[in-house]
Amino acid sequence: MPGKRKRLNRQNIASNLEEAIEQIRRLHTHASERNLKEEELQVGLLHAYHHLNWAWNTRRIPESELKCFTPGQYRKWGKYPTGIEDL
Repeated sequence: MPGKRKRLNRQNIASNLEEAIEQIRRLHTHASERNLKEEELQVGLLHAYHHLNWAWNTRRIPESELKCFTPGQYRKWGKYPTGIEDL
């Protein structure tokens, strides 16, 4: 029998989605105003992707564990998720 899944950390998910949304809104505003530079787009999209990846990769990590993470966990949780396409 498979183990019980940990609960979703909805607070963490919501926070990271909000960060990504805010970043995309800023990029959209600058693009609409025709003053978006390619470097700004690159940095902004990297920032948004990081938060989307973090939201997914840490979706079941308890808040207590997210308060103190290692540099390795930061890199791992910020990367594009593996297995997301298997859903």
